Amino acid sequence: MRPPAPTRFTAAAVVLLGLLAAVPALGQSPGPQEPEHGQDREQRWLIPTDDGSGRLMRTIVYRPPGEMPRRLLVINHGAPTSGAASAPQPRFANAAPWFVARGYVVVVPQRRGYGATGGRQNESYGHCDNADFLGAGREGARDIAAAVAFMRQLPFVRPDGTVIAGHSAGGWATLAYASRNPPGVAAVLNFAGGRGGWRDNLPNYNCAPDNLVRAAGEYGRTARVPSLWIYAENDSFFDPALSRRMVDAYRNAGGIATYVLTPPFGQDGHSLFVARGGVAVWSPTVKAFLDRHP
Repeated sequence: MRPPAPTRFTAAAVVLLGLLAAVPALGQSPGPQEPEHGQDREQRWLIPTDDGSGRLMRTIVYRPPGEMPRRLLVINHGAPTSGAASAPQPRFANAAPWFVARGYVVVVPQRRGYGATGGRQNESYGHCDNADFLGAGREGARDIAAAVAFMRQLPFVRPDGTVIAGHSAGGWATLAYASRNPPGVAAVLNFAGGRGGWRDNLPNYNCAPDNLVRAAGEYGRTARVPSLWIYAENDSFFDPALSRRMVDAYRNAGGIATYVLTPPFGQDGHSLFVARGGVAVWSPTVKAFLDRHP
């Protein structure tokens, strides 16, 4: 991993930091909403969206010790089966500390349409038989882009070497974000990414698998950021046959992807990234990948 860059205190950054420091606890302005707490400096933030609504994404920020500029890592949540409106604040309490220990500022935004962030559910893909997985992912990518742009203004975040990670629907949005070929992004991590799983409440039954594969190919057509795709053999949302079809379509269209299929994990490998015991499984692969893409 490249050593941190020297501290950057531009006039704009100093002004912004002063404004953020003045935000009162539980306020409704962008920035931190409470004091930091815990070893990983966990803190609730609000981050603006880019849709002109003034809506703010409820966000958790974790930070390493010190104030020197660090690489940014954004983790993107999935779509709960119980409904987007009731989604709890994502924290990734098992995965985030692993990245913080490696020097990343970790940001976990709750996207538009989910939980306390609220607003219209723009990531809906419509009816199963004609699912618009392509557009759903692109809407998620808008919120990822907004989070990256906001955090990169801060003096403790480096403008380069950003990593974007996501699980399930968040992994899918991460691939859509990669299709933008965003500057300053070193790598993306897709953990069990996709949409449309468990049609009719049945495992390994996708809404429109051909649409999912076509959309993966469309993302790959313009994505040139190195990506790591990790799926488990017993993923009940995206089985090995489907995840391989997706990554093949992505690669064949020009996308850069490393695909890893892990042995079965727990009762459902879809939980590999978020489960406490999953870190020991995926972390060696992720470390090796990120070491190759500093």
